[in-house]
Amino acid sequence: MPKYRQFAAQLLSCAALFYCPSAYAEEDADADGLIVVTGTRSGDAISPDIDAGSLTVIDSNQIVSRQVRQVSDILRDVPGIAVSATAGQTQLRLRGAEANHTLFLIDGIEVSDPFFGEFDVGTLIADNMAQIEILRGEQSALYGSDAIGGVVHYRTLTGADEAGLSARIEGGSFNTVNAAARLGGTSGAFDYAFTSSMTSTDGQPNARGGTRDLGNDSAALAFVGNLQATDNLRFGVVTRYSKNKGDFNGSESDPTSPLFGQIIDSPGRRFENIGVYGLVKAELDLMDGRWTHRASAQFADSKRRSYSATAQTGGSVGKRLKGSYETTLKFIGDAMEHRLTFAADLERETYRNTDQSAFTGERSNENLGIVGLYELEVGGRASFSAAVRYDDNDRFANVTTYRVQGAYLLPSGTKLQAAYGTGVKNPGFFELYGYFDGQFIGNPDLTPEKSEGWEVGITQRFLGGDGQIGLTYFQTHLKDEIFTTYPPPTFTATPANRATLSKRNGVESWLEINLDESWRINGSYTYLRARENGVQEVRRPKHIGSMAIDWHLPDNKAGLTLVARYNGSQQDVAYTDPSFIPLNVRLEDYLLVNLNGRVEISPNLELFGRVENILGERYEQVFSFVSAGRAVYAGVRGHF
Repeated sequence: MPKYRQFAAQLLSCAALFYCPSAYAEEDADADGLIVVTGTRSGDAISPDIDAGSLTVIDSNQIVSRQVRQVSDILRDVPGIAVSATAGQTQLRLRGAEANHTLFLIDGIEVSDPFFGEFDVGTLIADNMAQIEILRGEQSALYGSDAIGGVVHYRTLTGADEAGLSARIEGGSFNTVNAAARLGGTSGAFDYAFTSSMTSTDGQPNARGGTRDLGNDSAALAFVGNLQATDNLRFGVVTRYSKNKGDFNGSESDPTSPLFGQIIDSPGRRFENIGVYGLVKAELDLMDGRWTHRASAQFADSKRRSYSATAQTGGSVGKRLKGSYETTLKFIGDAMEHRLTFAADLERETYRNTDQSAFTGERSNENLGIVGLYELEVGGRASFSAAVRYDDNDRFANVTTYRVQGAYLLPSGTKLQAAYGTGVKNPGFFELYGYFDGQFIGNPDLTPEKSEGWEVGITQRFLGGDGQIGLTYFQTHLKDEIFTTYPPPTFTATPANRATLSKRNGVESWLEINLDESWRINGSYTYLRARENGVQEVRRPKHIGSMAIDWHLPDNKAGLTLVARYNGSQQDVAYTDPSFIPLNVRLEDYLLVNLNGRVEISPNLELFGRVENILGERYEQVFSFVSAGRAVYAGVRGHF
């Protein structure tokens, strides 16, 4: 798509960086001033009471009270999300979609590795002053490829939202040290937030019967800044650097061994991942805010390396440049507000292997997406939106996706909502061109995966608005699913498109209660039925549930939080047959219970501690990868 490169160069030279603005509509949702993100590209919020999307917001209070250190842990509390983790990769599956079907954003930047096509959520250390928005269901009409299952956005609170200096440090089991610091504030028309975080652990064995401890070290630095240049002109910038390195184990490759295909202690094996990200944006309001313009551009640079005891065994580099322009025109009446939005996204991804035993040539892909969006809000009681997107891709067939949704709020506090949408996921570079002699061969003839689905839901307020309960039924069909096959005579792994249909349906339910300013109860339960040609799909438990009970003194000087997370039994794949034919195995269910406590020792200092996995469950999220047992941590947190 060379004709678009000149446009891209002009866009970048003008510092118009893509902000993934598709997700960002903000509004005070309650008396505490919670800013929520909804699935729109107009830049305006729709009240959560009439928002038609399946949106969950995890606020900073939940992150603090549950003492979250890895973002992937608290995502287990969200309806519709299944999490599976190993020493080297943590994956999310939304509503039974594949792990690379979720668009993951950090402060507006798309952070998935262009080489592998997904983001390792286990590398993201939680900041206390942050919140997470999860939008479920097909969202390709707004976001393009990668958003079949939904969108997860981790957003650092700005210096205007949370000012001051804060820090925490803790230590505990497995010689673990975790620390974070933040400086936020305002200076005239400029607000800023610097954040840093690190964790280091000696780890523990993750192989069945293994004795090798798997250490891990992670660190991240980030900056978010915004400038209100004039009453109607704003600029923003985001930068982020992350590094994660650690040990990992390989599988037994000797077909005569009784452990063939299982994870075993593998001394000397380690990995190192580095991510560098950047974003700038500009926003202009005209006609008293009725005509808005937003221009932005972003980049992501991911590097991965793996090593044996003596040499590098693998490596990859993936880069992404993305630019966008959006404009919205509003028509506001006494009871109705209409919004018309046009958006254009331009993206270029490149990748190459850095392992000399593999294909090392560079490949690239360009895509231009055009979005049209209409939104209607009626008197704070109803909303409707329709979006359509056309993607012009230089490697795959051009595609059109769409989404329609609506919601209505009854006087009884009952919200009814429904949505229908389509999605697309382009093959990743590793699937297309990845080549490792005797291990994996890419398939350049792959076609994009396509999805369509619908949902209906109901939400009811009670206890005078202090309680909410919700229920959503969803159904999705995925065709041309990409899977790994092992054709004879070499049985070398290679991806292909399935000829059969993948069907997924289920029920998401959730509960939130706030009592007497001292109690907060959050619960969720998901039932999922995911079948591929009638066979249950792997790493998708039928039953997932969580419950968090938070109690604190009215003055908030002390508190306790109990969190229980249940993961039902599930299927996984084992390569324990010397013929390389994958076998289905059953992973047993497990229940994780954590207890957290905190107490204020001065106006600016707080002691805290927690016990994770109180029941001492020994469980596997992925076949033959044994997860951590009981652990204890304690630390101190300050805010000035």
